[in-house]
Amino acid sequence: MVEISPQQRYGTRPTMKDVAARAGVGLKTVSRVVNGEAGVTPDTERRVRDAITALGFRRNDSARILRKGRTASIGLVLEDLADPFYAPLNRAVEEVARAHGALLINGSSAEDAERERELALAFCARRVDGLIVIPAGSDHRYLEPEMAAGIATVFVDRPAGLIDADVVLSDSFGGAREGVAHLLAHGHRRIGFLGDQPHIHTATERLRGYRAAMAEAGLPVDDAWVSLGATAPERVRWEAERMLGGPRPVTALFAGNNRVTVTVVRVLARAERPVALVGFDDFELADLLSPGVTVVAQDAARLGRTAAERLFRRLDGVPEAPRRVQLPTRLVVRGSGELPPAES
Repeated sequence: MVEISPQQRYGTRPTMKDVAARAGVGLKTVSRVVNGEAGVTPDTERRVRDAITALGFRRNDSARILRKGRTASIGLVLEDLADPFYAPLNRAVEEVARAHGALLINGSSAEDAERERELALAFCARRVDGLIVIPAGSDHRYLEPEMAAGIATVFVDRPAGLIDADVVLSDSFGGAREGVAHLLAHGHRRIGFLGDQPHIHTATERLRGYRAAMAEAGLPVDDAWVSLGATAPERVRWEAERMLGGPRPVTALFAGNNRVTVTVVRVLARAERPVALVGFDDFELADLLSPGVTVVAQDAARLGRTAAERLFRRLDGVPEAPRRVQLPTRLVVRGSGELPPAES
């Protein structure tokens, strides 16, 4: 059992000097035992290991790792760790890091550019080998000195702003165009678009895909059918209800991400008439609703895995120009996007 003295404070860790004093040996002997080196008698090794167990000593690898030039850690800056979309992405990055013997450190920017900057630079100050960033801001020149100093950096889900860097994206434009074209193919002509904030790359790309699908069908887009803004349920609910009201309501909605879709599902559950829905991003239980929610699914795990593999490729010294990798999306048909227009 580990012994804790009354004088011991939390936050103070036993050192090799403490182990040596308890075992009655020199520091060099403890070092040999800890590092598995020869030259220690079995009896002495036993005493040292007993002291290690009693004190709860753990080897500090920092100096040894720094001598090798790598800290065996990477930083991941996410938008929101609580968002279900980022859970598989985070896990995929962690698995790749683990396969390379590295530790993953992560944090949420909460869609705040200054908080993203603070997190990224805090990770750099802790000497991470590389960064994977889901950007909240549009200016990433603050990372240029860090990248010049050798910190590999890959952006994911959205491109970097004002610097040239690796980025891994989903095809937001193509996915939205396919989702809206699916609604058009089922007879809809008045289709509303509810998206995230206009400064976010994925929101504007999905809006561009929506407009492209409508233009390809030869249909005008009424300004009242489009709403970009915060994904807070109150705003999304108000905008959805506005589009569904009036003398010429929309007959279908395209939701720009999973948070928007969930709120729209709640609004449609109280609607007086059937309204078709396609959402961008899959979400839990979407297949169990009635009807199931048709979505444009992106592979979050593949996004994370591809970004992490790109990062470690950089760390291995592969000389390549920054690349833009775009992954395909997939239309998942479940019923909500196949409802015919209910004319009012």
